[in-house]
Amino acid sequence: MFGQANVLAAGQAEFPPKVEDFYLPSILPWGAHDTYWFTKVTAMVWIAVGVLIIFFLASYRKPQLVPTKKQWFAESIYGFVRNNIAVDMIGHAGVRFAPYFTTLFCFVLLTNAFAIIPFFQISPNSHIAFPAFLAVISYVLFNYIGIRHHGFVKYFRNSLVPPAPWYILPLLIPIEFFSTFLVRPFSLAVRLFANMFAGHMLLLVFTLGGFAMLSANAWLAPVSVLSWVMTIALTFLEFLVIVLQAYVFTVLTASYVQGALAEEH
Repeated sequence: MFGQANVLAAGQAEFPPKVEDFYLPSILPWGAHDTYWFTKVTAMVWIAVGVLIIFFLASYRKPQLVPTKKQWFAESIYGFVRNNIAVDMIGHAGVRFAPYFTTLFCFVLLTNAFAIIPFFQISPNSHIAFPAFLAVISYVLFNYIGIRHHGFVKYFRNSLVPPAPWYILPLLIPIEFFSTFLVRPFSLAVRLFANMFAGHMLLLVFTLGGFAMLSANAWLAPVSVLSWVMTIALTFLEFLVIVLQAYVFTVLTASYVQGALAEEH
């Protein structure tokens, strides 16, 4: 973001920012035309994976009865997800899904947090590909669990045939199919993507807007300062969105798993 601001201040960039600004240049070019093979966004995903693996391995390398600060922090995260998401949404059976939900929550939270961390300042989830991939994993998970728990025929019967009079089933079954197997993964991905995309665009507009007004006219200097103050305020709001979206994505995944395990509607 600040790199774009410096370019704008030098008169080498356009304002307002465009969607194309989300497509960053490759770090490792691959071929003459493949300009988006390994970008900063891809690097951030791998950094997030590495940070989470190292953090949890280091926290539980030598577990103690009286936990260290790292162990306490790691256990608190796991305990929060296990008790407030897995158990609350699924019941006691949800404990076995707590490791996956914890991993999902931490990964989404950290990749979201890149949006307000200096030198990163963009979330991988502001690109639809990453939320879509996470949604596909959750989609495969709840369908696999439902088929394994009920069997193929019973699972799809429970999912598609609601308890209703037979004469309206031809209307309800397509609606249930559309809602369960098409809308769920789509809405799961788009909700996360839209929030992170919009948040980054707002921060970009107010940050670059301040530089644009300052470079356009010296009389607009007080307004440019107000624009940067708004950027700071929106950063705090974005932090709340970052945490909330990680929580919502995990809760919705848990609710889909709960629905897959349910005996009937």
